[in-house]
Amino acid sequence: MAAKSGNGEGMQVDTNLVRELAEMLDQTGLSEIEVEDGHRKIRVTRTITAAASVAVPAPVAAAPAAAAPAAATAASEPAPKLVPANAVKSPMVGTAYLTPDPSAAPFVTVGQSVKAGDTLMIIEAMKVMNPITATAAGTVQEILVESGQPVEFDQPLMVVA
Repeated sequence: MAAKSGNGEGMQVDTNLVRELAEMLDQTGLSEIEVEDGHRKIRVTRTITAAASVAVPAPVAAAPAAAAPAAATAASEPAPKLVPANAVKSPMVGTAYLTPDPSAAPFVTVGQSVKAGDTLMIIEAMKVMNPITATAAGTVQEILVESGQPVEFDQPLMVVA
């Protein structure tokens, strides 16, 4: 596969490298990867969607007939779940952990009563473990994330009512 560069010369694109980079995105959970070799630069990106969010389709230059199967797939996915107003939301981007360490018991479980200030989980952001605490007393109704899952700012984490 050859692509034209800005100076009129052809650039050789290693399609195997592009495939490997795309596989790396899937394996690592990253949304973008870029490699540079002298004057040649290859960037591969993908759209990441959270389990409770609606996917935003990436712009695609394809014939309408090719877009029809993608639309059918999107229509067969379950509708996003409505999150109660009393859901505890993430104050930051990071990785959620439901236990203090991999071999320990979870901070809380569904059905457990908690008091304001009790630690519900931790979010690791930039190598710092940040406790996420209950803002009010209640019972853990639902845990919306899994341990080790990446979370976004304002993403619902847990329902405490």
